[in-house]
Formats: sequence, C-alpha cells, structure tokens
Amino acid sequence: MSRAIRERHTEALVHTGQHYDDSMSAVFFEELGIPEPEYNLDIGSGPHGAQTGAMLARIEEVAFAERPDWVLVYGDTNSTLAGALAAAKLHIPVAHVEAGLRSFNRLMPEEVNRVVADHLSALLFCPSRTAVENLASEGIRRGVHVVGDVMADTLSGAVRRAEAGSGALSRFRLRAKGFLLATVHRAENTDDPGRLGAILDALDALEEAVLFPVHPRTRKAIEARGHRPAPHVQMVEPVGYLDMLMLEKSARMILTDSGGVQKEAYWLGVPCVTLRDETEWVETVRAGWNALAGADTRRIVELVGSFAPPADRPVLYGKEGAAGRCVRLMEENTGSSGRR
Repeated sequence: MSRAIRERHTEALVHTGQHYDDSMSAVFFEELGIPEPEYNLDIGSGPHGAQTGAMLARIEEVAFAERPDWVLVYGDTNSTLAGALAAAKLHIPVAHVEAGLRSFNRLMPEEVNRVVADHLSALLFCPSRTAVENLASEGIRRGVHVVGDVMADTLSGAVRRAEAGSGALSRFRLRAKGFLLATVHRAENTDDPGRLGAILDALDALEEAVLFPVHPRTRKAIEARGHRPAPHVQMVEPVGYLDMLMLEKSARMILTDSGGVQKEAYWLGVPCVTLRDETEWVETVRAGWNALAGADTRRIVELVGSFAPPADRPVLYGKEGAAGRCVRLMEENTGSSGRR
C-alpha cells in the first residue's frame, strides 16, 4: 500500500510499536519492502486501555503536526482504533482498509476495534460483498467500496522470494506436505486457560509432525501452565514473513486463529482449520477450504484427520491492484467531507 501511495503522494508512515518484538515487526518491514516509518512510537505491550490511550495521545500529536489529507488505518488492531479516533477528533477524514469485517462476537477486542473504526471512517475499503452487507446492516452506506484485499497485491511476489530464499524447511527438518503448521495468538485463546489447554491437548494428540511458531504472548501463557509439548510438536520462535509463507505453502494443513493466515492458506491452496468459533473471512468457509473447530480438542483432531476441501477454489477477495484502487478513491474524495 505504501508503494502505491508514494508513487503519487507523500506518506508519513506511523509505526505504533504494538507488535514490538523484532521477529513480529521489524522483519516484516524489511521482507515486505515497507519504507522505514517516519514515526516510530515505541508504545509496546500493555492492557488494552492503557495501550490504546498511549497510542491515541501520540498519534494525535503526529496528525496535528502533519495535517494529512487522509489518515489510513488497516485491519482491527488497537493501533487501528487509536488512529481512527485521533483523526476523527482532529476532523481529518479516515480511510479504513479491511472495512466491514464482522465476527459478531463483541467479546473479541478486534471486533470492537473494527466496528468503531468503520463508524468513524469516510472511506471504507471492503474486501468482499459480504463486508458491504455487514456495513449496510449497521446503516453505513456512503463511502463504501469493494476494492479487494491489499494482501493479494504482495502475496505472489513474496511467495517467489520465499521459494528462492527461505531455508525454513531444512532449518526445522521438515518435508513439503509432511507436517502441520499451527499458530495461536488471539486473546480469546491465549487469555482463556481452558481454550488454550484444549488447543495444546489437540496438538499433542495428533499423529503427525506439528510446527508451532509461538507468539510471545502465547509462549508466556504456555510457560505459565508448565506445559511441555509432545515430541512431535516443535515449538519454535516466531518466524519472518517469507519463512512463514514458505511454511504455509508447504504444510499439509494449517491450524490457526489468525485472519491473515486463513486468507493466505486459501490463496495458497492449503486446507485450513480455524481455532475459533467464528471467522470474519466467512467466504473461505463457504468455499469449503476452511473449517471452524473452535477450541474443541476432539473436533480439532477429527478435522485434521478428515477435512478435505473440494477441487474447486474460486477467486476470493479480488485480484491484484487493491492498493491502487484505494489510492484512486482517496484522490477522488480529497476535499469532500465524506460524512454520512
């Protein structure tokens, strides 16, 4: 997205530091070719309220100094919410990438973030018609556009770079299609001892190799339990984006609670079992390539053994070019109020 913006305009990129671990943050900037941020706020971890409040104060300072035509926010993180709030209070129009996604579970902090961001936004960039329908049901109809998914813009090139340069398979002693890839990071799983325990029990009960790159928050929760994985489960440090793509592409199946990984699994043609009770990316489930398992040990194990997607895999979330479409829409709407 930054590349598309900087071809025609000036961008001030703000990195809040919400993902403060180098393996979760800096490496993604490097491997995706994202420019060095003009502002690095170094907010770090903390309770939701404290973290969001600190971001709000700092982003407000940046927005007041820069006075941009638009504040562009992505996804559903606390950074997304803070950016949208700061801009709205300064009367700077907000554009939201991945607008209209809904899990309909308000217990998820991400759901609250995306709902509030959508209601503050003047331009809402939706990845699908389902997202448009979700917004319409909440009375949001102006400024809504189906643009596809900006992740699709980078995936094909990133996969080629991963195939050429990633040594992840050899480093972890894996063979293509001979292992399962697991990721767990959502608060609903990491902060609930019962759910986390059920997921860990399922991984231990499986009868094939599992590679489990462990998010720092997840590792802390696992260590607090005193859990020791079964021999076939490799718990490793987080990996970079290109290594992760190579692992996703090479896995026989992916088990995850990540929305981004669900999409990538679909685009890469890898069956996905989602470790949540619902997903915002409902189209992947309807297409038969994603199955919801929740945190049910028995269901997870059963799906790993039996889940088989259909031969057909229709195009979802558009083709490449979403970033350019977003930039053009911001250009066309600069100077208009965009308010509903």
